[in-house]
Amino acid sequence: MNDPKKTLPDEKKRWEETTVAKVNKRFPELKTSFTTSSGLDVERLYIPKYDDPSYMEKLGFPGEYPFTRGVQPTMYRGRLWTMRQYSGFATAEETNKRFRYLMEQGSTGLSIAFDLPTQIGYDSDDPVSCGEVGRVGVAVDTIHDMEHIFEGIPLDKVSTSMTINSTAAILLAMYIVTAEKQGIPLSSLTGTIQNDILKEYFARGTYRFPPKPSLRLISDIFAFCGEHMPRWNTISISGYHIREAGSTAAQEVGFTLADAICYIETAIKAGLKVDDFASQLAFFFASHTDLFEEVAKFRAARRLYAKIMKERFGAKDAKSMMLRFHTQTGGVTLTAQQPDNNVVRVAIQALAAVLGGTQSLHTNSKDEALALPTEETVRLSLRTQQIIALESGVTNTLDPLGGSYFVEELTDRIEAEAEKYIKIIDDLGGMVSAIEQGYVHQEIEQAAYAYGRSIESGSRAIVGVNKFAEEQCPKVEIFSVPVGVEKKQVNSLTRVKKERDAKKVEDVLVLVEKTARGTENLMPVILDAVRAEASLGEICSALQKVFGEYAESFV
Repeated sequence: MNDPKKTLPDEKKRWEETTVAKVNKRFPELKTSFTTSSGLDVERLYIPKYDDPSYMEKLGFPGEYPFTRGVQPTMYRGRLWTMRQYSGFATAEETNKRFRYLMEQGSTGLSIAFDLPTQIGYDSDDPVSCGEVGRVGVAVDTIHDMEHIFEGIPLDKVSTSMTINSTAAILLAMYIVTAEKQGIPLSSLTGTIQNDILKEYFARGTYRFPPKPSLRLISDIFAFCGEHMPRWNTISISGYHIREAGSTAAQEVGFTLADAICYIETAIKAGLKVDDFASQLAFFFASHTDLFEEVAKFRAARRLYAKIMKERFGAKDAKSMMLRFHTQTGGVTLTAQQPDNNVVRVAIQALAAVLGGTQSLHTNSKDEALALPTEETVRLSLRTQQIIALESGVTNTLDPLGGSYFVEELTDRIEAEAEKYIKIIDDLGGMVSAIEQGYVHQEIEQAAYAYGRSIESGSRAIVGVNKFAEEQCPKVEIFSVPVGVEKKQVNSLTRVKKERDAKKVEDVLVLVEKTARGTENLMPVILDAVRAEASLGEICSALQKVFGEYAESFV
């Protein structure tokens, strides 16, 4: 591939005749010609006019190692990114209505937000859940809730993402059983489950079990999906929440890839081969308003991950080296002051994600610094993606900022800084050890403090906050969760527990606990528990008897 006798035009011709042609045969590009709004022809890919000795090593071509310029040979000329709007609130029925609305408006993928009790494994009728049911996401207690969320939505026709971590195995099982009831084979299901527990211990906090048993659940999901769900992404390794906690761009890349290394090592220790599961790994990054830094960050992450997979883990399959990622615009960048300004921020952030080569995208709504978004603001955030896709022209050519002196320099610097963080974590004994020693938490905390101080001092401008502020706050329509949601959800759960086969539930929960004490894959028995109508909280309680509950303490 990297023949020193070949010129860059030779390499580009080879790429077009092999890599591109192979993909175009199966998935033709969306148009026969691509032009600017004035009618000027736009090439698929632009390369330096003069030979660059480092080009093939550092940049290469889209769809080829090291994937700096994109993971697909035709990128958005062949298929637009998935417009996956994140939603979920109150009850399953309310969330189903919002999902249907988003699909009517052109959303091409669904992403479920779960409420806090669901995220940490407590039923809606648990005293711990009081006041939190259905507030920051949808409440899911039993298989019936999952069925209601997707009522009238065929699961073989939609790609679904679930932002769930400590209880990922149980929610995935509920999704699988819902598909079974729709008569859909597991092999047809497409989507992603976040399933990234490590970042919860230092960036987010929705954990239930300690790291080691949590990693076992993750490797069990890898093995189960590798055998039964080949089109499903088994994990979405999240830099987004690391960035939301206050990290720098380089920390986001470094800590996220360090998490990935830990998951891959865990799976290999469990007996899996890297090329058997790595193609089902996906990533999740934030996109902030510094457009060029964000574009460089995505490119650096792709290149560094490809090197790690090839050199550290010996991956042979090109798909194992591809960093495929979902992006969400930066929640922490939104301001309650002058919320209309957030429309502009989100547009820049979404553009950065597209210029950086994302595979799917959620755009935040302008009112999310105040409350859950309204239907009107959700529609506007989706229209932002659609305008970028269909009117901006940035999808006509691959990696349009590639070759920019500034972007390439930023890409190199972010990659180098991220590598330093990974080396430090390796020296500390790996990510679990680094978490236990408080290293990652402290690094993010220091970065967040420095960023906050720069805003307070005025050296960093936030329009509407410390620059061009207004005394009078505009009136904004605020969305609120319907009254009586908690009571309605608890009553529904009470009815299910009363009408189900109690003996069957009791027996299967005993089996969950027994399996947890052994080494067998937990997914089959969790699936049986879901089919028996055991609740999320009951399954978690059975696992907790064996795994224990995590309490944060740094040595």
